[in-house]
Amino acid sequence: MTDNYDDIKHLTRPQYDDLHPMSMHDRAAQFSPFAALVGYGVAVAETARLTDSKAELTEDEMSELNANLNRLLDSLDEQPQISVTYFVPDEKKSGGRYVEKQGVVRIYDSYASELVFTDGVRIAVADMAELAFIDDK
Repeated sequence: MTDNYDDIKHLTRPQYDDLHPMSMHDRAAQFSPFAALVGYGVAVAETARLTDSKAELTEDEMSELNANLNRLLDSLDEQPQISVTYFVPDEKKSGGRYVEKQGVVRIYDSYASELVFTDGVRIAVADMAELAFIDDK
């Protein structure tokens, strides 16, 4: 069986008077991969990242949320453990995600209409989707 390159295997590499031979490192660099569009992969990943839209609460869900909020405001001195599910808007594109926070509420900021937790986290009442007392679960 004959090799397809038998006719050129014995030849040497061409040498040119006006060009210095390249080092092996430089020759290999010609064939290394490169990013033709810098940042394209990041842009594609950002586009592929999914966000949720903010859901409108039904009347029953709104009534339950208001009842639990009033119950919480009446019992702030007792420092009950609560769980709040709330919407956090995305910083880069439309939509966002729902996050659950568990903890103890320190105060209700009526001016900003926010719950302020003992760890400093502030949650706007308008962003809340669900409020539940952990003892009741």
